[in-house]
Amino acid sequence: MSLLNSLVLDSGLSVLVANGNRLHICSAEPTDYATAVSLSLGTKNTPTISAIGARTPSGRKVTVSAITNGAVSANGNASHWAIVDTVNSRLLAAKPLDATLAVNNGDTFTLPAFDIGIPGPA
Repeated sequence: MSLLNSLVLDSGLSVLVANGNRLHICSAEPTDYATAVSLSLGTKNTPTISAIGARTPSGRKVTVSAITNGAVSANGNASHWAIVDTVNSRLLAAKPLDATLAVNNGDTFTLPAFDIGIPGPA
C-alpha cells in the first residue's frame, strides 16, 4: 500500500518539492508523522526531489534521486520509505521498498531513485 498526504493530493506535488525535507526508512508502514519517526531505522536529510514533470494523461510525477549515504540509527529490517516535513510534523508520502533492507546501527543505506506521482484525471 502507498500513502500520499491529502495536502499533496489537493495542492499538488509542489508540496513534496518544497517541504519534503527528510526521508526515513521504516520497519513497517507509517500512517502519520509520529509513526514514521517511531518506526524509523535510518534517515537521509534533504533528499533531492526533482521539479514536477510535465502533465501527461497518466498524471504528474517527481523523482527522488538515489540515496547513497543515508544514516542508519538502529538495527532491523526496513520495509518502507517515508518522506516527511519536519517543520510542520507531517508525513507527506510513504510506500513499501522494492525489497526488505537489513540495516545495522552506524551503517549507511542506499536506495535507487524512485518516482512519486499523482494520477491524471480519469
